[in-house]
Amino acid sequence: MGATKSHEFSVKENRLAKYAKALAHPARVAIMELLATKATCQCGDIVEELPLSQSTVSQHLKELKQAGLIKGEIEGAKVCYCIDEKKWKAAQVCINQLFDSYKGGSNCC
Repeated sequence: MGATKSHEFSVKENRLAKYAKALAHPARVAIMELLATKATCQCGDIVEELPLSQSTVSQHLKELKQAGLIKGEIEGAKVCYCIDEKKWKAAQVCINQLFDSYKGGSNCC
């Protein structure tokens, strides 16, 4: 977030922004949906499921891994990816807190 002055925002706000950024692309949402339905998933399996090249899928996996939403293990020449359950639950709590903070009922707009 470099020039966005992220240091002036709370840890909670920065964490939520990190998760939101990681999920802000339909390819990454599709990858998370695939991983949610499997115990583990090799990168090659993801490429077979999506209309994207290997290099593009790898870039999206990198973004998701940097956000902590997924983890990967090297198994021989392949890397298997899966959802990081602890971070996934933390992201869910963080996002739910934002939505739950809306009081509703205003006559704005």
